[in-house]
Amino acid sequence: MIRFVTVLLGFLTAPTIPDLSTLPRGRATLDPAHHTLVIELVPVDLAAASSGMSMMSLPVQQLIIPASGSIYSVQTAVIDSAGNELPRPFLHHVNLRDPKRRDLFLSTGLHILAASKETPTLDVPQLVLGLPLERGQRLLATAMLNNPTDIPYHGVRIRLTFGYRLTEGFAGSVFPLFRAYPWVLDVKFPLGTGPEGSLAFDLPPGQTVQSWESSPAISGYVLGLGGHVHDFATELELTDATTGQVIWRQKPVRDSSGHVLEMPITKFYRWYRLGLRIEASHRYRITVRYDNPTGQTLHGAGMGAVAGLFVPDRGKQWPMVDTTDAVYRQDLGEAFLPVDMKGMDMEH
Repeated sequence: MIRFVTVLLGFLTAPTIPDLSTLPRGRATLDPAHHTLVIELVPVDLAAASSGMSMMSLPVQQLIIPASGSIYSVQTAVIDSAGNELPRPFLHHVNLRDPKRRDLFLSTGLHILAASKETPTLDVPQLVLGLPLERGQRLLATAMLNNPTDIPYHGVRIRLTFGYRLTEGFAGSVFPLFRAYPWVLDVKFPLGTGPEGSLAFDLPPGQTVQSWESSPAISGYVLGLGGHVHDFATELELTDATTGQVIWRQKPVRDSSGHVLEMPITKFYRWYRLGLRIEASHRYRITVRYDNPTGQTLHGAGMGAVAGLFVPDRGKQWPMVDTTDAVYRQDLGEAFLPVDMKGMDMEH
């Protein structure tokens, strides 16, 4: 009975989810000679900044994978209409998700990629590890751009360049040796705050601490970790809440004003081990810490998330989503909310 009520409430309260096949379609181009899969989102016009910066949410887009393969590296860039790469601060974030497979710690669709201006180039050994994609598979992209200048830009697009090893044929049946899947944890999971489900939170003067915990759907190994924070963040941490062990703790690279420049990546795999063990029977906690020196409350200025790669135990299949799940429907539906309902304070 409780399950029935939960599902019913999910249908009644979740935002409307359109037919995914009708979404604007980005471009996915395979370059076998250079072993790359290049994804470009639909170009947009970016207004000049009026008060420090100008942010713009892109429409949700679909991408159709042209050939089966495995991803072993990714680079992100923002490109202008002439093909020139714009500075890193133009990218606020870009997310890719698989709407048919679930995330490791949450019943939402699998997050393939979560990258921002501070995310460095990511890569793993292509014969050993790879994220599997299938020919004809549909991915969804959400993104936000930022113009920190007083110059408008036309035809701006986000470009993702994946190192891509084809898995069609004999060699593809052998390599990579391990299928690796991305995962993400956010301090405002499962559904963020407010009716719009924003993952941002306020930063009052002084110190702020936010955390959330959950158990993984399956056991396996974490290969590496990175994170996303905003300005004035001092630390991001992942802990095994069951044992109390700190798995990963990282301080962002900041300038003298507290602005975040980079969030370093940590790799756990070695020649003698696959990574750090994660147990389905344990609970894991993400914690982010901020120190706001301005003396004012900064509305919607805080965020905290970790993301990494995970290899399931041998013989374990990655779980599919339950499309009737209330959290799944709410999370996917929020991607289609109007821009003015997303709860982002544009001044920070």
